Amino acid sequence: MLIRTPADLGAVIRDRRKALGLDQAELASRVEVSRQWIISVEQGKSRAELGLVLRTLDVLGVRLETRLKEAVKSLRKRPDIDAIVSSARKGER
Repeated sequence: MLIRTPADLGAVIRDRRKALGLDQAELASRVEVSRQWIISVEQGKSRAELGLVLRTLDVLGVRLETRLKEAVKSLRKRPDIDAIVSSARKGER
């Protein structure tokens, strides 16, 4: 699943919790957070502490993986503007 928003992440957590047959209170106990915190994360609240989100994913056995889009990779190959300007100035002479 592609996760683009906190709501997407909350849906992953909720779906996995339900697939494991856990209620919110049981998951909260295993993660060592309040049930209200689990509710907030599942609703996609964007202020959740990252460390707790990662712990929650670990408890649920959810693997987090990253992939870079080609567009993002191309940002690393930005043109050297100074070199272009310098080259253009040399051409003017």
